[in-house]
Amino acid sequence: MAARLSHTDARGQVRMVDVGAKPETERQAVASAAVKMAPSTLALVMGDGVDVVAAPSPKGDVLATARLAAIAALKRTAELIPLCHPVRVVGTDVALDGDASLPGVRIRVTVRAFDRTGVEMEAMVGAAAAALTIYDMVKGVERGVEITGVRLEEKSGGRSGTWRRLGDKTGRETEGGARASNSDRRPRVAASRPKAQVKATKAKRG
Repeated sequence: MAARLSHTDARGQVRMVDVGAKPETERQAVASAAVKMAPSTLALVMGDGVDVVAAPSPKGDVLATARLAAIAALKRTAELIPLCHPVRVVGTDVALDGDASLPGVRIRVTVRAFDRTGVEMEAMVGAAAAALTIYDMVKGVERGVEITGVRLEEKSGGRSGTWRRLGDKTGRETEGGARASNSDRRPRVAASRPKAQVKATKAKRG
């Protein structure tokens, strides 16, 4: 974990991180969110019910609008989040799936870019925008719809390499492209010492 927040300088003043010296590399991030609602509302969203005027609910209208909202919002992340850099987004995938066990809609947004900084915020902004759009389109039927779990699921690329969320625990970001892990195991002390020091320690014990 970093000793201080990256968006503050040595005096604690807010700053935009200078990424000019970084090379442009492939970046990817995946974020998710969930929109909980009554089963009857979910049926309307998925096109399995009828709307408030007793006409068939066209399947996909809510989800198609939410998908467009996610894409439009993630491309404008730098305008919404003050210290984010504009990034060159080269591709997106927005998955919206009805889940009767929630009940509600599960959202998963994947963002790919080729730039000097990551796209974690773009993925999360996209997931949040999709969730808010779903709420906006169903609030006339159910005001108590709940948006939950807007979170980063994984990221790859850049100096810090790959990070993945394992289960409900938080992953650990690692350097040099190593795979992220949630392991709480501490490295052996001997492994972190110079070899000469380890040998000297063993000699004393012997």
